[in-house]
Amino acid sequence: MTDHALSRRLSYLLRHAPHEAGLTLAPGGWVPLAPLLRHLNATRAQVEAVVTHCDKQRFSLRGDHIRANQGHSVPVDLQLEPASPPARLYHGTHAGALSAIREGGLRPMNRHHVHLSPDPARRVGARRGPPVILIIRAGEMRTAGHLFFVSENGVWLVDTVPPAFIDGA
Repeated sequence: MTDHALSRRLSYLLRHAPHEAGLTLAPGGWVPLAPLLRHLNATRAQVEAVVTHCDKQRFSLRGDHIRANQGHSVPVDLQLEPASPPARLYHGTHAGALSAIREGGLRPMNRHHVHLSPDPARRVGARRGPPVILIIRAGEMRTAGHLFFVSENGVWLVDTVPPAFIDGA
């Protein structure tokens, strides 16, 4: 299995379908590595390479456990503490989504949170054509009572982003 294919499979299993590998997400989203390796017919070295070289740092490996840092559609408590975001965060999307965003803001859809980046140049939103980078007034959102969390790989997470806090939509 190529690193890319292994990364995609890890994302799927750890974020959306751990049950397919006979796994249950523990608090923090962690699963034991050994049964996952058996299910994937992969080695620890192969998984370590994916964890280390994944450009978006989607996974964390601690001892004999692994997790996806965010993006889950299955119930999980990532055990993240609320954090104070910078004044501005960014979200990448595509032009076709802008009218819905103007009307309803950013919603997590089938995920737990909306994902925001501290860096407007981070590779985001390019799956459906050229990305449109939205500016989120995160500091104002926090002042208004919205809770923010930051994952281990630096992605900021929030339940929703109302349209009033979005520039560029």
